[in-house]
Amino acid sequence: MSISSEYAIEAERLTKVFRPLFGRQQVRAVDDVCIQVRRGTTFGLLGPNGAGKTTFVKMLLSAVHPSSGGARIFGEDASRPASRRPIGYLPENHRFPTYFTGFGMLDFYAGLSGLDGATRRARIPEVFARVGLDVRWGDMRIGKYSKGMLQRLGLAQALIHAPRLLILDEPTDGVDPVGRREIREILRGLEEQGVTIFLNSHQLAEVELFCEEVAILRKGKVALAGKVRDLTAGKGYRLAAAEMPERLQQDLRGRAAATASRDGALEFQFSTREQANDAVDLLRAAHCEIESLVPTTSTLEEVFVKAVEL
Repeated sequence: MSISSEYAIEAERLTKVFRPLFGRQQVRAVDDVCIQVRRGTTFGLLGPNGAGKTTFVKMLLSAVHPSSGGARIFGEDASRPASRRPIGYLPENHRFPTYFTGFGMLDFYAGLSGLDGATRRARIPEVFARVGLDVRWGDMRIGKYSKGMLQRLGLAQALIHAPRLLILDEPTDGVDPVGRREIREILRGLEEQGVTIFLNSHQLAEVELFCEEVAILRKGKVALAGKVRDLTAGKGYRLAAAEMPERLQQDLRGRAAATASRDGALEFQFSTREQANDAVDLLRAAHCEIESLVPTTSTLEEVFVKAVEL
């Protein structure tokens, strides 16, 4: 894989092996992963629990050191502190000291990001309002915040230093449906400004709505990757039938884009209406029982399930 600053994130054969203190069983949490995220795009990292998503993100941030391979952020080696300056990060299940006020917490993180006092004073109320928090809550201790408000506050701290790359781990966790839509709109506005957004989420419907590209991890490896519109392009027709001759089964398998067996019937996925009609004609000529014929469209959830069950 060529290394180029055309990409916001590049992982080249990134691997992490955890070795237990006792016993011989090693865990390959991330196994030879190669991912490229173009600048200014929205990218979703998906996978079941234990697939290696969080470990992968922690290696990008140098919170975990890789066993082999490497990563770059905007062309800079991810192990160097300078590579992390343009990153805003929202971890999953973040914990902020509850004695902070909202403004005080943002001031603390803004200071860690190197913003001077005048810049902090101007930016904190602006970012607070940008994530949908009422500025009247700015002087309230965050111990009084709801889970949804805390999630918005976490997004605010990730945005406080105007990063070029946002790495978000379950950014809408605990947020109501209206709030999730508002957060998507905030992120869409950042994308229009050229910010690269890397999203780790279990909310597949939201990823499908928001992300241009995805990678699906399974047992530490990339099971599937590509543009969302390409991965979910499986529109067509699903035909289910039972009690058909073996020769006809083989004929239809050869014509279908995919075949599955379910509840005693065979299901065939056809790409076009004409192909489905031809199959119906063949089944009727053979006096077979047709269970159903329905139009279909692949969702990211369907693609995900197939990828992780391979």
